[in-house]
Amino acid sequence: MTDTGTDATTTASSHLGPRLRILLLVVIIADVLDLLDSTITTIAAPTIARELGGGESLVKWLGASYALALGVLLVVGGRLGDRYGKRRLFLIGIAGFTLASLAAGVSIDPAMLVGARLVQGGFGALLIPQGIGILLTSLTRQQLPTVFSVFGPVLGGASVLGPIAAGFIINANLAGLTWRPMFLINIVLGGIGFVAAYRVLPADRDTSDVRIDGLGAGLLGLSMLGLIYGLIDGSTSGWTTIPILSLSAGAVAFVLFAIRQRTAANPLILPSLLANRGFTSGLLLGLVFFAAVNGFTFVVSLFFQLTLRLTAMQAAFGLLPLVVGIILASFVARPLIPKLGRTLVVIGLAITVLGAGGILLTVVLAGGGVNALNTVPALLVFGLGMGTCFSSIYDVAVGDVAPAEAGSASGSLSAVQQLAAAIGSAVVTTVYFGQASAHGGTRAVIVSVLVVASIAVLCLGLVWLLPRRAQPEEGEAF
Repeated sequence: MTDTGTDATTTASSHLGPRLRILLLVVIIADVLDLLDSTITTIAAPTIARELGGGESLVKWLGASYALALGVLLVVGGRLGDRYGKRRLFLIGIAGFTLASLAAGVSIDPAMLVGARLVQGGFGALLIPQGIGILLTSLTRQQLPTVFSVFGPVLGGASVLGPIAAGFIINANLAGLTWRPMFLINIVLGGIGFVAAYRVLPADRDTSDVRIDGLGAGLLGLSMLGLIYGLIDGSTSGWTTIPILSLSAGAVAFVLFAIRQRTAANPLILPSLLANRGFTSGLLLGLVFFAAVNGFTFVVSLFFQLTLRLTAMQAAFGLLPLVVGIILASFVARPLIPKLGRTLVVIGLAITVLGAGGILLTVVLAGGGVNALNTVPALLVFGLGMGTCFSSIYDVAVGDVAPAEAGSASGSLSAVQQLAAAIGSAVVTTVYFGQASAHGGTRAVIVSVLVVASIAVLCLGLVWLLPRRAQPEEGEAF
């Protein structure tokens, strides 16, 4: 097997040889699988809950279970790749993800589906870090811009495709399977990815000296599971002893995790990072902001389908202005990061608040006449704010992080973004369902918008703790 690193280093040009193009395709397939499966349930959740049962609890867990497992294990997945080899972990990850997708597609009850989603997220956490690491070590600096010019648009397109594809698949009702082909299609994509990866991924090197903090990983997993299970169970079934104990156990486990990171020989998060004010502020800002906006995206989909009675496909198109705004802002904002630094984060948050205000005004003024069409301008603005923040928050957060800490910082921030998706889908949908059951869907979406807008305003206070500038870029991280 030829090492693709050799292919990369034999040329000083930006041209990618055939083997590197296949390698890029393999990594893109892996990331597309992740993006599709993290977004499809945004549209499909009401249909799935209607067919399998499970009600509000299943709606909340469909997205949260995937993001929870992915977020908890993402940092560990990267370390496992360092320890046991990136090629080996990539192959295990894509094979496990594909089999878990099959289990999701043939699920017969809510418990089986949520379990399959957890397994999907777990194997996704093994898969995603390896592809990124392999690409970065296989390419020259001159080739990186060529790869980024392909990677960005494709992944942006995948984020749009997920909800829209889910709407089309449900509407098509292929062979009477309604939502199930959304997961079953991964068997084809995953199979192609596995075969290609087996042929082109570079051989692993000996990494037996890398150590993993198993206790820290376990504490982090228990913490997140306890907190999210407590939020979902308490909001769905009432605040009885079990959800309160779950939340308490999650909080205790998180404190123990933080202590462990200061004392472990090989911590998952370097103690020096936790002592860095700019980085920890960015970590907190990202967690709060991403949880709010991801949760609200889910709420808009529920409002379209449960209150406005749109079909899954109509709801997918209703969300399109939001996603278009995210993509447009991401492309415009990225070149501005080195120049504007944290000022760009302020601009993104301000636009998000403006978009939230527009949504609120639209719903209030339209009253019973609100529809997906008259929400288009406000959702577009909201998406522009989201995209600006998505592009800038984490780049600025690592502005004063030492080069030796960059890998740990990047992994931690990526994991937090996934955890935020899980927390957001649990918390914001809890607000929505609580209001909807008492006052109806229109009141519920109004209250949800106010909560999200308030969180965005609070985030403006955290921005000033971030470094002024992002790091000077010699290349970019995916």
